[in-house]
Amino acid sequence: MRVFFDQRQDAHAPARELHNGEWMPYSEKPSRTRSILDRLGSPAAVSDHGLAPVLAVHERAYVGFLQSAHARWLAAGRAGDAIGYTFPVVGRRPLPLDRIDAQLGAFSYDAGTPVAAGTWEGAYWSAQTALSALDAVAGGDRQAFALCRPPGHHAGRDYMGGYCYLNNAAIAARAARPLGYERVAILDVDYHHGNGTQDIFLDDGETFFCSIHADPATDYPFYWGHADETGTGDGDGATLNLPLPRGTAGETYLAVLDGAMEAIARHRPDLLVVSFGADTHASDPICAFDLDRDDFRAMAQRIAGAAVPVLIVMEGGYAIGDLGLNVSAFLSGFSA
Repeated sequence: MRVFFDQRQDAHAPARELHNGEWMPYSEKPSRTRSILDRLGSPAAVSDHGLAPVLAVHERAYVGFLQSAHARWLAAGRAGDAIGYTFPVVGRRPLPLDRIDAQLGAFSYDAGTPVAAGTWEGAYWSAQTALSALDAVAGGDRQAFALCRPPGHHAGRDYMGGYCYLNNAAIAARAARPLGYERVAILDVDYHHGNGTQDIFLDDGETFFCSIHADPATDYPFYWGHADETGTGDGDGATLNLPLPRGTAGETYLAVLDGAMEAIARHRPDLLVVSFGADTHASDPICAFDLDRDDFRAMAQRIAGAAVPVLIVMEGGYAIGDLGLNVSAFLSGFSA
């Protein structure tokens, strides 16, 4: 399986985040990709598809904000990474607010997703990585792996959050349509719910979104990913959320995945996009499932059984010492 990654993705390197009321070193760091590439070897080259596929998913004003936010933060006399501190929870509406503090709040929903000097460069090339892997699948590869960093599944049309800035899986899924994939399914197997992806496709009946994740009653992102969220309008019934309790181990998880794959098969997709998070592993420092490495192989074997092309997009996973081994185990399941 070809692996796609561009070194410019690691230009994104915030110093710290606000977590549980305390400052801590940023968890989504460049050493994540080094751990994975140490196991997978040299990646394939990434092509630049420009801004058009990004703007097909994200609003232009939001993209412009990401491109300029850090420079404007410094111009306002601040130091370090740009982090929001006030958010329009009620009455969220477009307002012509130019101050960087106001825009950080308007275009984000948490204080754990800083904009650093290299954030736009990293996010842009992460999206291009997903698009390049899509090209490989469209060209005949049965599967391809996009080593996306920063990740993307928490990013919505006009907001960032959860370490995510551009929604790589959504960008690839939408770009697949002009390539002839009329019915796309997205399977999110990160520990956390892919709220941004759900939001983007909530009313889209041609794109089926299924997420297996920690119950938002106890885990981030809390406000999305509950089982009664099933889509709206034309997308009614095209969203399936399967929340699980903390401590879920492999046997239970795999049984739920079997049900998810049955639901995906009923959608009859031409392409399956998998948002893969290795943060479901028992060793992950900020998550609370109990999967082991063999469970990752078994997950991939079940996904491969869908008998459609699969584009795998990297999301979370923060146990750096285990990360490369876990990703390698998952990918190996596609050739088992």
